[in-house]
Amino acid sequence: MEQIVVPFRGASGKRRLDVPDEFRSELALAMLGDVLFACVTADAAARALALDFGAEIVDDPGGGQGPAVAAGLELVQDLPVLIVNADVPCVVPHDVRTLAGIAELDALGLVEAEDGTTNALALPRPLLFAPLYGAGSAERFRYHAEANGVTAIASVIPNLVDDVDTLEDLTRIGVRAGPRTQAVIGQLAAL
Repeated sequence: MEQIVVPFRGASGKRRLDVPDEFRSELALAMLGDVLFACVTADAAARALALDFGAEIVDDPGGGQGPAVAAGLELVQDLPVLIVNADVPCVVPHDVRTLAGIAELDALGLVEAEDGTTNALALPRPLLFAPLYGAGSAERFRYHAEANGVTAIASVIPNLVDDVDTLEDLTRIGVRAGPRTQAVIGQLAAL
């Protein structure tokens, strides 16, 4: 079974979204909820079990997304691990399983956003991670995998490609977003 790390900046994130602060925070939390729902499972018994154990929260060490992910990876076992950003609210369980299949092939899977950044990674082992996020990170992750003797497989999973950084992004994903994100979109439309 794969382990999943979901980096989340918190209420202070999503600054490029041109919406009132209270909606920005609510939207960030809604997207996180939709991503977590997709990452856990659609199986009611498994969801209940996951809730009983609770998700493990790792304090942000500061320094950006790379160090935050690295801190989360310190707690996982030496097994395949997925890293799925918290701002991909269209993701569904099938997308997560598809990405996980790449790590099971002992390859690094990566989902590149339209702007060349990285929205999701599948690592065959946690030690393969390097904090390479930022502009052009997808290409850096490819080179890093190959330099470590691991095949990098670009995976175009539309629901993971579509992240939300701006109001235009939110409009573009429209009704494809998960239910929590849709609820906040509805509130914003009422403004």
